Amino acid sequence: MIKDKVVIITGASSGIGEATAKLLADKGAKIVLGARRTDKLKDIADEINWGGGQAVYQELDVTRQDQNDAIVKLAKDTYGHVDVIFLNAGIMPNSPLSALRMAEWHQMVDINVKGVLNGVGAILPSFIAQKSGQIIATSSVAGLKAYPNGAVYGGTKWFVKDFMEVLRMESAMEGTNIRTSTIYPAAISTELLNAIGDEKTSEAMHGIYDTYGIPAERVADVVAIAIDQPEDTTINEFTVGPANQPW
Repeated sequence: MIKDKVVIITGASSGIGEATAKLLADKGAKIVLGARRTDKLKDIADEINWGGGQAVYQELDVTRQDQNDAIVKLAKDTYGHVDVIFLNAGIMPNSPLSALRMAEWHQMVDINVKGVLNGVGAILPSFIAQKSGQIIATSSVAGLKAYPNGAVYGGTKWFVKDFMEVLRMESAMEGTNIRTSTIYPAAISTELLNAIGDEKTSEAMHGIYDTYGIPAERVADVVAIAIDQPEDTTINEFTVGPANQPW
């Protein structure tokens, strides 16, 4: 059941995060929004609350452990506990390695890898103590196979795949009843392409997404399916994308 579950969403100011927040709120979940753009978060929270749902928000830079800890505290202070955290924040400034855009490499590691570590580090003590909880993470089809111009991005998303799989196994072994789901989206129409600074890569990626891209709501539907499973059931992985994209 989704109704009354407390759900933290990172990267919630647009795209998949925003679509998921609105869908889950419509289904009765209590939403905690986190992202760097608080003006966007305010608009989303206001829309949910005006529509009869429940949502709060707080600035969240996932690269900072203290801010990850703070949004978990906000959720618990507001709603009493946390049921689900959706680790959705991520960036994709792809480029060929020969372009040596090293600042972007490190930024991807900080957000896509360390952001997941920080989020899990913030929520795991609560989930272990209550012996329940669900951690959902956004990887990518680039976390399943290699793509030119995506060496670093793909590497960060392969990390998410491995990390979440081990988390699932360890939680089962330790009896903490923590459910996990990793989502591997293909071409989803979001702001993800806006971070690509390499001109040729940007042009190529925009061509792919203009041809195949489907709305972020399609991924939100998948998140809802994962949460709506009985507490004794985990759907561990979802690969989702356009039916006509040969990713």
